[in-house]
Amino acid sequence: MTKARRRAEARGRRGETLAAWFLRLQGWRVLGRRVRTPRGEVDLVVRRGRTVCFVEVKWRRDPTSRDLAIDSRRLRRVESAVEVIAARYARPGDSVRIDVLLLSPGRWPRRIENASQFGA
Repeated sequence: MTKARRRAEARGRRGETLAAWFLRLQGWRVLGRRVRTPRGEVDLVVRRGRTVCFVEVKWRRDPTSRDLAIDSRRLRRVESAVEVIAARYARPGDSVRIDVLLLSPGRWPRRIENASQFGA
């Protein structure tokens, strides 16, 4: 792994930690972090009440690139991973969704709720 890739990986892990704290402050309980599947990885799995949320976290250096960090291809990869693990975290009757949390220094996080039509 190159030095630049290692730095990007470290920034991503810091972003996931900040995202977990942000969600905890909003009443979510973190059930899993960096959950790996054969189809991909889910950054955070959180629960609040009867809602289980699979969260894709994107950290970028500036707000403009932050807002462009998620696209349909990346979202499909997350959907595919969620299909593998949803039953592990969701109980019968739970609402399941995929959210995206976009982070950049000096800005409030931008949260996209129900970013995917997963389960619809």
